[in-house]
Amino acid sequence: MKAVITVIGKDMVGILAKVSTICADKGVNVIEVTQSIMQDMFAMIMMVDISGSTVPFSALTDEFEALGEQLGLKIHVMHEDVFNSMHRI
Repeated sequence: MKAVITVIGKDMVGILAKVSTICADKGVNVIEVTQSIMQDMFAMIMMVDISGSTVPFSALTDEFEALGEQLGLKIHVMHEDVFNSMHRI
């Protein structure tokens, strides 16, 4: 199973490292990453494999939301099935 993680907010040192650390700590494999910085705004999309996650999906999303609040970022985790359903015509 896969999920999409999006991160948006003011650019600062260590965003990718902190998000990746949570993934590694929870057994979530990062498959693909794209990021860009527009002026001082950071935007990142990660495709991750959650099949080996050591925590339930809800606990994973809670941890990313807490990190986002701590850093002043908006971090959203969406299950691949939901993402695909939203973008199906």
